[in-house]
Amino acid sequence: MPVTDTPPPKKARLLSLDALRGFDMFWIISGEEIFHGFAGVVKDKYHLTQNHIDWQISTNANLSVIERIAVGISNQLHHSPWNGFTFYDLIFPLFIFIAGVSMPFSYNRQGAQGQHTNIPARQHYLRLIKRTVLLILLGMVVNKALQFNGYEQTRVASVLGRIALACFFAAVIYLNSSLKWQITWFVAILMGYWLLLTCVPVPGHGAGMLTPGENLSAWVDQHFLPGKLHRKVYDPEGLLSTIPAIATAMMGIFAGRFLQWDASKLSPLKKMWIMLFMAIALIALGLVWNMSFPINKNMWTSSFTIYAGGWSLLLFAAFYGLIDVAGFKNWCQPFIWIGTNSILIYIAAHGLVNFESTAQFVFGGMINKVPAPWQHALVWIGVLIIQLLLLRFLYRKKIFLKL
Repeated sequence: MPVTDTPPPKKARLLSLDALRGFDMFWIISGEEIFHGFAGVVKDKYHLTQNHIDWQISTNANLSVIERIAVGISNQLHHSPWNGFTFYDLIFPLFIFIAGVSMPFSYNRQGAQGQHTNIPARQHYLRLIKRTVLLILLGMVVNKALQFNGYEQTRVASVLGRIALACFFAAVIYLNSSLKWQITWFVAILMGYWLLLTCVPVPGHGAGMLTPGENLSAWVDQHFLPGKLHRKVYDPEGLLSTIPAIATAMMGIFAGRFLQWDASKLSPLKKMWIMLFMAIALIALGLVWNMSFPINKNMWTSSFTIYAGGWSLLLFAAFYGLIDVAGFKNWCQPFIWIGTNSILIYIAAHGLVNFESTAQFVFGGMINKVPAPWQHALVWIGVLIIQLLLLRFLYRKKIFLKL
């Protein structure tokens, strides 16, 4: 019987990555509604107005510090109408960035990392294709494709679809090129997308149009994206704007590769400080690029990619330093429960399970006894409790949805 090389010992899981993924997912499964509920209490108390264009709640000098924090967090949990950046705009690119960080830990091949693997390249690609197709189909299911409302009412583009495609092409680049060429691809994607949107004439509008429905990305969606467009004249998860999302995943890959460098040459603490420095540099670069190519999530502009990537790296460095370097792990356990089953809870919270009705059924008797302005926040705290109990059970039973 031939002797085969022994695979390297399994390294401890990077808990900070699971925790950050859970932190990211927390906001869209229940966190946003909890804080909108608290802000609603303040809004009702002081009769504050809310702008229905950007959904920002006005403030006044009479608010306490806690009330200002509640309103401020709520205001950050809305997407920018067009140009600009809020915390809510970070949630999607942060998830793609995290997926990128995990790739160097998932793929252990000689061409990519100089390590031996018994897994043939063909198997890598089969897994990649399977995962990509499944995520695209699940994204369509989340978009209610199984309600069979007809082709014109079926939205093919989706959040899960963009994650699938961005990670697929980033993985292909990672598996087939050296670090030098990966950086070359990264720069080419961002610079090429910038030139496309600013130099290529849009039929009927001309070159350099960066307004809703008139930019090149929107034109491609209008003419080539199957099914319904989410915003009627463009789709925020459209075809052309998925290209720079590949660079978002690659930024995560670079961070993952950096963490894999020999610890004897660079300690984990030093790695954390270098990541923090690089994050600040990326944020600054994004702000400079914003002067000529605006930070815009809907078009996923190159400046948005760099700026969101900087904030993603900053958060990752903070979580890495606190959890994996300093060893403070107990506080993040609920985030780990969420992060290790992130796709499952996303699908469940976006249509598969009506957590709000369940929370009303379980906690409704108690919630109905408190003043009406507080009830929204309390219902969604109930939702979070139910979600965490479910995810904790799955985590302890080692039941994970893996694609």
